[in-house]
Amino acid sequence: MEWILVSLASLFAGFVDAIVGGGGLILLPALFATFPNAPPATLLGTNKSASIWGTGVATWQYSRRVQIRWQAMLPAALAGFIGAFAGAWAVTVLSPDFLRKLLPLVLLVVLVYTLAKKDLGRHHTPRFAANAEWMTASLIGLFVGFYDGFFGPGTGSFFVFLFVRLLGYDFLNASASAKLLNVSTNIAALILFTYKGHVWWHFALPLAVANVVGSLLGTHMALKHGTGFVRWIFIFVVSTLILKTGYDAFLR
Repeated sequence: MEWILVSLASLFAGFVDAIVGGGGLILLPALFATFPNAPPATLLGTNKSASIWGTGVATWQYSRRVQIRWQAMLPAALAGFIGAFAGAWAVTVLSPDFLRKLLPLVLLVVLVYTLAKKDLGRHHTPRFAANAEWMTASLIGLFVGFYDGFFGPGTGSFFVFLFVRLLGYDFLNASASAKLLNVSTNIAALILFTYKGHVWWHFALPLAVANVVGSLLGTHMALKHGTGFVRWIFIFVVSTLILKTGYDAFLR
């Protein structure tokens, strides 16, 4: 019975994650609620073992319809991998607790800025030449990747926002590029969790299949309805993240 519940959560998580990120908001709480006595690291590792497949399929689907700027995104993905690995190591020696109270405030700034700038992310106008673009994208990958390994919530949303704000991408192209970097950071985290023995592989297969199905549906919706649709899903996900992280930081 448990695997049915968490597989349904994984399907919905894959759907949301494929559009704009934030699937962890759905699958992780479902895992924690279903297995309250399990080690948190094991649930985090099991989540990664599923989400990496959905994110990978979304990246492939987007790449067939959206012109990903590979010359910038491949170095950024490598930087994201390095950053995520460093962040995962850092969390073993430092506490991420200070980020719990800071995160909802940062997300609130992102939300207000997005709502205030009505044209933000509506037009795809990359603003950098090749060298400047891959260096800027790599810095984004490194820092957000470190955050993903160290703490995690909202990683996909931060990638999307920074690609829109700093690189001049529209929301659809930013989401497509964010998927590639998310694959990289997820691989880094999954390697570490696997090495530490924190993955339930008997749950990984059904969760991965469900996540891929959800990802295919989400990618189809994003490509069909375009950047305006992705922008509003982004606003919804960031708003939900603010409520969730704010509750965890100040009320729990």
